[in-house]
Amino acid sequence: MKNKKAGNAPVLEIRDLHVSIEGKEIVRGASLRVKQGEIHALMGPNGSGKSTLSLAIMGHPKYKITGGDILLDGKSVLGMKTYERARAGLFLAFQYPSEVQGVGMSNFLRTALNAKRGKNAPTIPVPEFVADLKKKMGKLGMKEEFSKRYLNDGFSGGEKKRSEILQMAMLGPKFAILDEPDSGLDVDALKSVAKGIRAQAGPGLGVLIITHYDRILKYVKPDFVHVMMNGRIVKSGTGKLAGELDSKGYGWINKE
Repeated sequence: MKNKKAGNAPVLEIRDLHVSIEGKEIVRGASLRVKQGEIHALMGPNGSGKSTLSLAIMGHPKYKITGGDILLDGKSVLGMKTYERARAGLFLAFQYPSEVQGVGMSNFLRTALNAKRGKNAPTIPVPEFVADLKKKMGKLGMKEEFSKRYLNDGFSGGEKKRSEILQMAMLGPKFAILDEPDSGLDVDALKSVAKGIRAQAGPGLGVLIITHYDRILKYVKPDFVHVMMNGRIVKSGTGKLAGELDSKGYGWINKE
């Protein structure tokens, strides 16, 4: 159940952010607030800066922040490296997850979980990890064999996206940014991924879904929808805004 009364919940705040790649400004003053317990959707045409924003939030070294700030529960994360942001509670699901041959899904997840816990924390016992993994996979409707395969190796588009959702479930972030989780999926895979997102939604997780279309939003039901164009968030509204964009496109926004 979503936390509709999240007044004192932790907040991920993007404040007048400017991001450049190789000297070219892509994000030009974007501002956004996501509270734990809320689901937000960020929509917009190709090249509007949505994926750049997501990678900048996680601290990708290619993306230079030239102005503004990113705050996690009131504290700037700009001085943090990517793994430090992950430990602080941020998670990014990629649009195109990488295939890693020779690294088992289960081993990868346990290594990632131990890394998030930090060097001084005790290593999670194998039986405890396996029990938690089985529980999370069952909740997401995944077969046990899925965890025994190499990470994304030979996975279909839908399986790769479900792999990302499983990682999110195991790592338990405060905020998850999902970059086009519906990209390249057929209807059945789309419903499966949406089900996985809904299964994780709740008071302890804030979600930002980045997408071009409202297909996945029909199943996930965001609390808020934002439109990004030319590097800025130009319009925000309730979930109904996604339907308007689907029927009208983005051109009408520029005419307001």
